[in-house]
Amino acid sequence: MDRDKITEKYEMFYDLHTHTTYSHGKGSVEDNVRAAFNKNLEYIAISDHGPGHLFYGVNREEFVNLRNDIERMNVKYPKMSVKMSVEANIIKDGNGLDVRPEEFEEFDFVIAGYHYGLFGCSCVRNWLWNKGLKIGEKSLRESNTRMVINALRKNDIAILTHPGDKGPFDIKAIAEVCAETDTLMEISTWHGHLTEEEIKIAAEVEGVKFIISSDAHSPVRVGDFEAGLERALKAGLDIKRIVNIRER
Repeated sequence: MDRDKITEKYEMFYDLHTHTTYSHGKGSVEDNVRAAFNKNLEYIAISDHGPGHLFYGVNREEFVNLRNDIERMNVKYPKMSVKMSVEANIIKDGNGLDVRPEEFEEFDFVIAGYHYGLFGCSCVRNWLWNKGLKIGEKSLRESNTRMVINALRKNDIAILTHPGDKGPFDIKAIAEVCAETDTLMEISTWHGHLTEEEIKIAAEVEGVKFIISSDAHSPVRVGDFEAGLERALKAGLDIKRIVNIRER
C-alpha cells in the first residue's frame, strides 16, 4: 500500500515522542502542540532527551519550566491533552537510565531508548559497529541486550524507543521483556527501527504491542506516521496491535 492510500485509510491520533528547544528540537512546546492541533491529534507528549546526554540532554533545572509550558498549553488548547515525558537514555549503571528513580514523578510517563553521547553504554563500540567494524559483534549484542532488559525491568518505561537502532540487539529477547513489562515497542518514522524484519521478529512474541512515533525534532514532523505504518503493513503486523493508529 503506498503512502497516499495509507493516509486515506488510516490516521494517527496521538504522538508521544516529540522534541523541542528544551533539548534537540527546533520548535517550542507551543509550536509542537499547534502542529498536533492542526493535524487533529487528540494528545501529544513532549519527550525531550534525557539529562545525561552530553550534547543535547534537557537541563534538570528546566523540568519545572517545561511543566509550566505544558500546563499553559493544556489551558490554551482545551480540546487536546498535552503530556510531559522524557526520552531517557539507557545506560548500564544504577537503575539503567539517566533519569533517576526519584525524578520519575516529574513526568506523566517516561519513554527510553539507546543513544550515543553518554558514558557507560558502550557508545564507542556501538558507533564503530555501526560504521562497519563488526569485530566482537556477538559479545556486543549480548551486552547491549542485557543493558536494555535491565532498564526495562528496573523502571516503569512506557515506550522503548527505536529498538535495534545504533547497535546490535537481540530483538526477540527484548520483545519478550517488553511483553512482560507492558512496554510499547516503537516503530519510528525518524529512525529506521524497528525495521520490517525486526517488526516480524517482535510480533512473534504474544502480548507485545507497538506504537508509531514521529520522533519529531521540528514541528512540521509532528504526527508523521506513514513510513512507520508502511513498514508495519509490509511486515504483516495486525493494525490492532498498534495502539495509536486507527482506520478513518
